[in-house]
This record gives sequence, C-alpha cells and structure tokens, in this order.
Amino acid sequence: MGSVVDLGATPPCESFLAADQLDRPEPAYPLHLRVCTDCWLAQIPPLITPEETFTQYAYFSSYSTSWVEHARTFVADAVQRLGLGPDAFVVEVASNDGYLLRHVVDRGIRCLGIEPSVNVGASARDAGVPTLTKFLDPATGSAVRAEHGPADLVVANNVYAHIPDVVGFTRGLRALVADDGWVSIEVQHLLTLIEENQYDTIYHEHFQYYTIASATRALASGGLTLVDVELLPTHGGSIRLWARPTEVAGEPTRRVADVLDREKAAGLQELSGYTEFSARVAKVRRDLLRFLIEAAERGETVVGYGAPGKGNTLLNHCGIRPDLLPYTVDRNPYKHGRFTPGTRIPILPPEQIGTDRPDYVLVLPWNLRAELIEQLSFVHEWGGRLVFPIPELSIVEVKP
Repeated sequence: MGSVVDLGATPPCESFLAADQLDRPEPAYPLHLRVCTDCWLAQIPPLITPEETFTQYAYFSSYSTSWVEHARTFVADAVQRLGLGPDAFVVEVASNDGYLLRHVVDRGIRCLGIEPSVNVGASARDAGVPTLTKFLDPATGSAVRAEHGPADLVVANNVYAHIPDVVGFTRGLRALVADDGWVSIEVQHLLTLIEENQYDTIYHEHFQYYTIASATRALASGGLTLVDVELLPTHGGSIRLWARPTEVAGEPTRRVADVLDREKAAGLQELSGYTEFSARVAKVRRDLLRFLIEAAERGETVVGYGAPGKGNTLLNHCGIRPDLLPYTVDRNPYKHGRFTPGTRIPILPPEQIGTDRPDYVLVLPWNLRAELIEQLSFVHEWGGRLVFPIPELSIVEVKP
C-alpha cells in the first residue's frame, strides 16, 4: 500500500451534534488515504460501520435543486436508452429520500428503493416511492428478486464507495438485476479528485475511491462487466459506470478505453501519480486559514454556507473553529440547531445570512458552485462576496 494523503484524525463527517452533546467526548478516527499497488484501488480502513453512519442519516438528496434535476435527466435518458416501458422494473440502491425514483413513479414504471436509513426512507415512502429499509447484500438482493422479480435496471448512485464489503455488495447488485439487465453506478472519479485537489471528499463513509481500472475489477468480483462509461460534472467529477451480467456484456465501448488511457497518462497506476497530492492539499489548508485569519484581523465577518460531509473534512483538517467561522447555514431543517462534528460550529437556517449581512460567505459544498452562485446572488445587496476553497481559494463577486 502507498500513502496518498494523511488528514490526521476526524469524527465521522455526518455525526452532527445536538446541543446536549457538546460536553460529551467525541470519537475521532484516522483519515489516511492509501492506494493498493496491486489493484490500484484507493481506500481508507473501514474504521466505522455503515450501520453507525446510515441507520439515521443527515443527508437528504432532495435539498439540492441541481441534484434532483440531474436525477430527472438520468431517468429520462435511461428510459430512452434501455427502452423501459410500463412493464419494466427499476430498483435503486441507497435511494435516499426518493429524489430519483419519484421520476420513475411519475412515468408509471414499477420501482423499489432499497435504503438503509430509517429517517430518509420514511421520507421517500411519504412521497409515494416504495422503499425497503435494508442494506444491500446477496441475501437482500435475492429476497427482493424472489418477491418482485428481476430488475431491468439497477441504479446505485453515490453508494459504491460507501461499502466496506465491495464484493458482497456487487454480488447483491447481480442478484437484483435481470440476466439481460443493466446496472448503472455513479461514483466520484479518483482522477478528478487528484487533479482538482478535492481532498474534502475523503471521509470515513467513503471507503473506496475509484478509477475505471479499479472499478472494472470490483464489478468483475460480483459477476458484472463494465460496458460503457460517462464522465459527469457532479461532485466535482464523477463516472457513470454501465455494467451488465458478464454472460451478456459483450465488448466495452471506446469510451472505456479512452478513460483508461487518461488514467494511465495521469500516473494513477503507479505511485508517482500520487506523490504531489499531499503537498497541494497542504496549500489549500494554508490559503484558507490565511484568508480567514486576515479577514478577522481586518474586522470582516465570514460565515459558512452548507453543512455537507465534505465540509466537515475541510473544517477539521484546517482546524477552523467558531472564532474564524461563527456559524454555517443549511437548507436541511434536520441540521438546524446542531453543530458540526469536531469543530462545533453552529448550523443555522439560511435566512441568517440576510439578517447578518456578512462580508464573505464561505461555500462548503463547492461542487454546487453554479447553483449556489445563483442562489446566493442576494449577497451583492450589501457588497458581500462568496469564497470557494477548492480546487484553490477563489473569491467571487456575485451579480444580481
């Protein structure tokens, strides 16, 4: 194993604290990304279990307007690409609050969500999306298939990196999908993570960080073969993997070979491709701290926008506390009145920004840059500016 970057020790990124927890001990775990020099899968040790993270979960996908639109477009394209009609059956694994399957329901196509988090799964059912509260493994996949029949399409967006037992999960996908069906997986691309300094997407619920090369091997472990890939802008740069049961897969498209060539050219199948990443991460930290300290010395106010998991990696790695960032805001009411793990920064409703009129708003979900520049355009009314910390510190003057 080779070291990619060591971010010290942090609490789990979604373990937001209630006020009565502030005087209690808070566990922190090492956050050291390494890469296997055999299969080139980048990974962190599974120090926390999915059950600890996902039984009650703070992330609701529907609070991101752009993410809901991304899901709507995917459903429309998949229906056309695969010819899904009223007799089709679609399963989404880690279906969250039904943000994607609601579009399948609207088309009159039979579907089922498999979501381990009790609270967000209940929200999906309230929205009319059939949802099973379970973690996916081979037994769950076989049980769903026996009860509902094989799925023409299985969707697994932003979950393939969250599973310590990759082989078992992949076999669960194979159990769900029809023998002539399709599996679509979206996961962050390690290539863009490295190239764009996106180190805040390294956290304990992300166990793996995929390239096309490592994803191909992972899929094969469960009887699936990669047949196509799409490069997506989501989460700073993701890959959409299209896989089929190995028996019917056929030859992959040229796009698969093209992305493999890009990864090889970037050195991601040798240790040299990772050696400079740690130094660039350190520069992000220094630049952000320098900005916050100098703003405080000038008497200027900086508050945060968003409380995403990635933001907690950034805040903890940089050692940012309420003296430099007195609060952050979030659209998700579940987080209001809570505090960020480790750094103990209060999370308030978004309206607080308009009340306080800060000089700067530090945008923690930088991957939603275009959406949030538009959403926060009102800060121009008092001359406020937006700050994006990644891939490098940038200050944006918004326009009405």
